[in-house]
Amino acid sequence: QVQLVESGGGSVQAGDSLRLSCAASGRTGNSYAMGWFRQAPGKEREFVAAISPVGITRTYADSVKGRFTTSRDNAKNTLYLQMNSLNPEDTAVYFCAAGLSTRTIQTGACDYWGQGTQVTVSS
Repeated sequence: QVQLVESGGGSVQAGDSLRLSCAASGRTGNSYAMGWFRQAPGKEREFVAAISPVGITRTYADSVKGRFTTSRDNAKNTLYLQMNSLNPEDTAVYFCAAGLSTRTIQTGACDYWGQGTQVTVSS
């Protein structure tokens, strides 16, 4: 079992930056790929970013490429999402997840999910 807890969400202005964190506990280490998803009000959950177990491979949704960066510190069992140049369309609840590979995470086939953290961007 893996427990995931997100933090770092908040309310910001367009153009601002935020860094989300996801603390993992339980059966952790570098055995899982990790990823980020988001869900805006009235919309389906969508893939944001994924990173391989040791951080070599990273993939991003087209909507966040060049603005968001995901990283991980396996010594701290923590996943990060640095979000720059935020705009109102980024407003959503952000979830972290763990899965077998970046490819399976992209499909949403994740084994573990966090509870989410709210990000609100005002214009």
